Amino acid sequence: MLKRLKSLWEHLTGCTQQTAGTLVSSDQWMAAEVRLPFLNHLSANERMRLRELSLHFIQSKAWQGAQGLEVSLEMQLDIALQACLLILHRDLREYADWVEIIIYPGDFIIPRQEIDDAGVVHEYDDHVMGEAWDHGPVLISWFDDSIKSGHDGVNVVIHEFAHKLDMTNGGANGLPSMPAAARAQWINTFETAYADFCQRVDAAEETCIDPYAATDPAEFFAVVSEVFFETPALLIQHYPVVHSELVTFYGQTPR
Repeated sequence: MLKRLKSLWEHLTGCTQQTAGTLVSSDQWMAAEVRLPFLNHLSANERMRLRELSLHFIQSKAWQGAQGLEVSLEMQLDIALQACLLILHRDLREYADWVEIIIYPGDFIIPRQEIDDAGVVHEYDDHVMGEAWDHGPVLISWFDDSIKSGHDGVNVVIHEFAHKLDMTNGGANGLPSMPAAARAQWINTFETAYADFCQRVDAAEETCIDPYAATDPAEFFAVVSEVFFETPALLIQHYPVVHSELVTFYGQTPR
């Protein structure tokens, strides 16, 4: 982990810490919410709670702009609203064991190492759009069109913060913290769905859900969380039992 941190910071040139103001106008909140149409299923009370959570979230984190990027309040609102959507009916303390959010101007490169079966170390550069580290920062890429008006089931912010929830139960493994009584059903549901999805990907079947979900159980949970909020009908069509588990877990039924 220390080597990963060192390698990353060698690629962060000119990071600038940003401090959010304590006041956000109604117009600023509304403008941010319009950019995030998957919030439309929320009631008026839920929207107010989401704003309160998001403001606390912004103030509790250290916001860094990588490579000279200036972090704006608009960026903070967009990211905070999406991050806090996942914990709207959970607890902000699930994001309490880490501090930094690092925003890149576009995708970025993280040095990786892999050891093959023969024990040979392979080094390579991985081009990514986001990453969440256990007890460490969340890295997010930002483009001028980062916030989309349509629903395509792909959302890097929801993906990375789903990883953060996953990590509250130890390392990311697709089993986030939940009541003990719910664990057995969750494990059975997700293991069955993940095995089915991997089989379909291995068979080169065209999948409507991002094939990246077949990487491992942690990525499956993060990807289906994206789909749950952005294109829930797709998840209901292909994995209705997974959708039901996420309705219970997130306490929401996106439309």
